[in-house]
Amino acid sequence: MSSRKTASDFSTPAFRQHDHGECARSLMDAAHDLCAKRGLRLTPVREKVLELLLKSHAPLGAYAILSELASAGFRAQPPVAYRALDFLVENGLAHRIEKINAFVACSQPRKEHSPIFMICNDCHQVAETSVKPQSSSLDRTARAIGFNIQHTVVEAQGLCAQCRERML
Repeated sequence: MSSRKTASDFSTPAFRQHDHGECARSLMDAAHDLCAKRGLRLTPVREKVLELLLKSHAPLGAYAILSELASAGFRAQPPVAYRALDFLVENGLAHRIEKINAFVACSQPRKEHSPIFMICNDCHQVAETSVKPQSSSLDRTARAIGFNIQHTVVEAQGLCAQCRERML
């Protein structure tokens, strides 16, 4: 048995063939479990925003979320969407992609991790992967100079395999 890891060991299904319906159901179930364990309320608007983020692995901006909330019959005021997004991000159920000012559902909500986002410039899908914070070269470097990293976000932009193949 090889201990060598493949790309599929590290990343979300965004750039791989998978049953997205099952993927979304599993992550929504995880969100319900985590909220129940932590004594948090996944209100209807919070749940709807998470559901919107789970529709695909493409990030959504706040105004796209507002539009979808309005279409679904929710109050579509910016504070409503931003409060729901803040809740999801603060509780590890979603992430904000800083570079493009958009949000994605967390693909690993059951564990604390330092996410690394790979953003395809063509199809705009986002794959979330992570490293163990204590094992990264950045963490080792920080510790060597006495710095304690509390939060790290890495965002890499490029082309996924499918988009690269399409361009050939």
